Amino acid sequence: MENIIKDIDILPAEEAQACEFKTTEEENTGKQKKLYIESYGCQMNFSDSEIVASIMKKNGFDTTSNFEQADVIFLNTCSIREKAELTVRKRLTQFNTIKKARPDLTIGVLGCMAERLKDKLLEEEKLVDVVVGPDAYRDLPNLVKVAEEGDKGVNTFLSREETYADISPVRLNTNGVSAFISIMRGCDNMCSFCVVPFTRGRERSRDPHSIVKEAQELFDKGYKEVTLLGQNVDSYKWSPEENNKARLNKQEEDVSEVINFANLLEMVAKVAPQLRVRFSTSHPKDITDEVLYTMKKYDNICKYIHLPVQSGNSRILDLMNRTYDREWYLERVAKIREILGQECGISSDMIAGFCSETEEEHQETLSLMDIVKYDFSYMFFYSERPGTLAAKKYEDDIPLETKKRRLQEIIAKQTQHSLERNKLDLGQTQEVLVEGTSKRSEEQLKGRNSANKVVIFPKGNHKKGDYVRVKIVDCTAATLFGEVLS
Repeated sequence: MENIIKDIDILPAEEAQACEFKTTEEENTGKQKKLYIESYGCQMNFSDSEIVASIMKKNGFDTTSNFEQADVIFLNTCSIREKAELTVRKRLTQFNTIKKARPDLTIGVLGCMAERLKDKLLEEEKLVDVVVGPDAYRDLPNLVKVAEEGDKGVNTFLSREETYADISPVRLNTNGVSAFISIMRGCDNMCSFCVVPFTRGRERSRDPHSIVKEAQELFDKGYKEVTLLGQNVDSYKWSPEENNKARLNKQEEDVSEVINFANLLEMVAKVAPQLRVRFSTSHPKDITDEVLYTMKKYDNICKYIHLPVQSGNSRILDLMNRTYDREWYLERVAKIREILGQECGISSDMIAGFCSETEEEHQETLSLMDIVKYDFSYMFFYSERPGTLAAKKYEDDIPLETKKRRLQEIIAKQTQHSLERNKLDLGQTQEVLVEGTSKRSEEQLKGRNSANKVVIFPKGNHKKGDYVRVKIVDCTAATLFGEVLS
């Protein structure tokens, strides 16, 4: 998933498996109880935490940024890699001290790790009171009550229908400029290395009218950018059949024909020309020319695509069950360049050292990178996940040191390409959406251009939420630097 690593996307091999986390912010509206949430992993988890906060807010909770003041602590977890689960287990151990001093504190594990390790969490982590999967968040208030009465609250039921379309998320940790909109849940792709189909269930799309409504509401509140989220946004589909089900649930808007992702993208783009639209993640087997032409048609649809390749070798891609080969992937990249131009940003996910990967096959990943020249990437060495198809069918036979060395070579190659791509921006004038002040100086602002690159420039009279014309004058592999044009 995109944005597992923020701002700086190229890290040393030992740090490349870092798992970002976010916490709730302080809210005081007079409610009796306090909720603290730590969210780990991908954008979808952060979006889910906003849904959880909304549900709990309606049931008597304000949020807090200090877990020591919380009545309820939730860890919204990720299972995509072993590192993420180890991070959560360590955190639970730290919370154990607080739990001993405050036995009435309720601690819950939510999300993918809860779905995958439900029984184990209750048996091994004795301090865990609530275990809830991604499709059971509506049940959280009841499960917290069960825990407060001394029992364990558990619901890991996976739904074929739940999309939380009717819930207005409480925006957590936002900059007031950008927000996530979940358009679908689950995944049907069954990549052999991935636990997501087992932890988030089958694909189901959300009513398009509720998506457009949420985008309009965000724009009306002053947000300038939305990111449409899904495990595989390109497989979004809303048909008259789904519409009839929605009408039974008192959603009255009519849909007489199938709406695909390109149609939805256009609907959201039409909300307002001043509202930027991004999306993540695309699957190479599904991204269509229709989506690319829709992106070209609307200036406010950002020219950036996260297109995970995972490997540059066709045999490894087949073992991964990615359902495309090297040639198919490169054809899709060529089509992106043809329709959207060289300036369109492309990023990727890559896994080093998948089962049985030879040195020659690893070199094919590097050669594919030389052809594509990604703007940035999210890079990891293979981590076997119990229960996945790969864990059942293949031996994890690549030595750890070999995995780390191959990952370092991928990172070095990406660093080179990121710098090359950023140098192409030198001298260009770009529209940058200001997200806040730079970490380096209060006198500098930070924003992103259409291609999702971070741009730093002097503050002047500009502020968060402004669109600013910036001339790019310098760069590193991770950042562009510019000067404001009047």
